Amino acid sequence: MRRPLSQEVMWRLAGTSVLRHLDRLGVNPVRHPDRVSGKMGDMSDIDGMGTERALCVLAPNPSAMTLDGTNTWIIAEPGSGEAVVIDPGPKDGKHLRRVVEIVKRQGRRVGLVLLTHGHPDHAAGAKKFADLAGCTTVRALDPRHRLGDEGLTEGDVVATGGLELRVMETPGHTDDSLTFWLPADGAVLTGDTVLGYGTTVLEGKLGDYLSSLDRLRSFSEDVGAATILPGHGPKLDDPIAALDHYITHRRERLAQVEAAVAAGARTPREVVERVYADVDRSLWPAAEWSVKSQLDYLNDRT
Repeated sequence: MRRPLSQEVMWRLAGTSVLRHLDRLGVNPVRHPDRVSGKMGDMSDIDGMGTERALCVLAPNPSAMTLDGTNTWIIAEPGSGEAVVIDPGPKDGKHLRRVVEIVKRQGRRVGLVLLTHGHPDHAAGAKKFADLAGCTTVRALDPRHRLGDEGLTEGDVVATGGLELRVMETPGHTDDSLTFWLPADGAVLTGDTVLGYGTTVLEGKLGDYLSSLDRLRSFSEDVGAATILPGHGPKLDDPIAALDHYITHRRERLAQVEAAVAAGARTPREVVERVYADVDRSLWPAAEWSVKSQLDYLNDRT
């Protein structure tokens, strides 16, 4: 029996081009459960979706951890010669060069790179991309992922080429997770805090994540957000409904975990076997990480 991969290994695989090569051999250990060997890197309706100012370029790294692949976002004001790229994606030269070429075909140059968080499938290719694009700045919350001296933090306003993006700290998926608000399009770019389908794995604290979801829900209602542009999966054109679903799902899962513990489950694995019995087993190692966050949250409340 193959030993389950750790979450760290799964993220690292998802952050390189190795998935595509492993898939050709039929041994991809984190293949998306809906994919079959030989289909790695297929484009979909997700590639090319967006808004007036935002265009998605789908990275060819579909897996159990990345859904259809990582969404790289090219953001630019109409008529501007400068673009912002959010989450260049994995260290996959073919994908990175494709993003650069699309920006060039738009008649623009990359003025700035932003990261929603530091997971390799979003950030591993950032510095190589900046070099290919002739860009000198990669901004992120975590200093380890920056290029240049500028970081990102709560309340920052990124203004370049006539474009305005507002920064919100939304920890939970990771401690360094950020959300970007594009007011001109009514778009919320959520990284992995909210996905186009399914639910996200938590590396941070569940309490932080629940607070981030509640905040995004309130914010989206207050500003009349029109769409969520996620880090994976299709865009969501009913942000309130999507966030309500996420909040309800997390609360329901938490209640199920609490019930499993009351019934005798003690370890994350034992909880997963009860609560996630209907989920594809290839996702169980990732589910264990989420369950650990839930158990920590329940222990902190007692």
